[in-house]
Amino acid sequence: MSNKAPRIAAEPAPAELRDPRVRAELRRAGVWVGLVAALALAVLLVQPLLIIFAGIVVAALFDGGVRLLGRVLPIGRGWRLLIVVLLVVAFLIGTFYLAGVQVTAQVTQLRSTLEAQALAFTGWLTEQGLMPGASDVSGIVRQALGSVGRITSWVGTAVGALTSMFMILVLGLFLAMDPGAYVRGLQWMVPSDKRVEFAVVLQRMGFTLRRLLAGRLLGMVAEGILTWLALMAGGVPMAMILGILTGLLAFIPNIGAFISGALMIAVGFSAGPNIGFWAIGTYVVVQTFDGYVLLPIVAKKTVDLPPALTLGAQILASALFGIMGLALADPFTAMTKAALERSSERNEEA
Repeated sequence: MSNKAPRIAAEPAPAELRDPRVRAELRRAGVWVGLVAALALAVLLVQPLLIIFAGIVVAALFDGGVRLLGRVLPIGRGWRLLIVVLLVVAFLIGTFYLAGVQVTAQVTQLRSTLEAQALAFTGWLTEQGLMPGASDVSGIVRQALGSVGRITSWVGTAVGALTSMFMILVLGLFLAMDPGAYVRGLQWMVPSDKRVEFAVVLQRMGFTLRRLLAGRLLGMVAEGILTWLALMAGGVPMAMILGILTGLLAFIPNIGAFISGALMIAVGFSAGPNIGFWAIGTYVVVQTFDGYVLLPIVAKKTVDLPPALTLGAQILASALFGIMGLALADPFTAMTKAALERSSERNEEA
């Protein structure tokens, strides 16, 4: 038997956590596991996430009004926010009070007119052999409605839509009351050495979102008023409701203009060929003015998003999240663009 002392391994075992190789692999695996878990959680919580993001958009609208009002009224932020909210409520109540009866009647008339025009158009397509018969169309519609995903089914009821809208407004109001507190809360979730850069990115994204929404509101008002006046001058029925719809749909670039144009042309031809051609001319003139005069001016002062990028984001968001995703695609794209631009600037500085 040897009297030599046994040799003891001094280095850490491959299975020990203090081994640098094991710790590095665990960190790498933890990143992938966390990424998969975050994606799964986002899919499961898509509805509340959309509501929260919509609340952020509403808060940016309120915050933009508060900042704009602060240039002329040297009062506290809470008072300015109260004035903005009261002005919005007064505008909505005044609009519906002054034109409520007329708008209600026009909405009912618009629905019946569009149904009649759709039936006439599909009938003409069927006669030309370009569309299946009525029974086949009904089967296609039932199949399409039955394939609507679980993600967007919650917006199908009026109760769900009203509840979501109320939650969005309340959330936006709370965020606009003290945005600094929520920004600090987000910064606390980031490592201390990354908080300065994170704060800069948040500031850029908020500034971009406010400018984008300011430009959208200006375009909505301009398109709505111009459409209303032009249709009324041409004797197109339901000019007021068509102007309101055009203004609201202007919040969604590209797709909103196409939908509003289809509506006004359908209503125009329901009153006769001459009025229908007037509606087409109105649509062309308004969209030309918006695309070549108003939009370039607004884009220089706000956010210039490439049309193809915006349309692609809208298609993806509408396919994944429905109508709310379509409405929020533009703000999300603008905020992502701001974050990527900041990342590019940081890489150039390095």
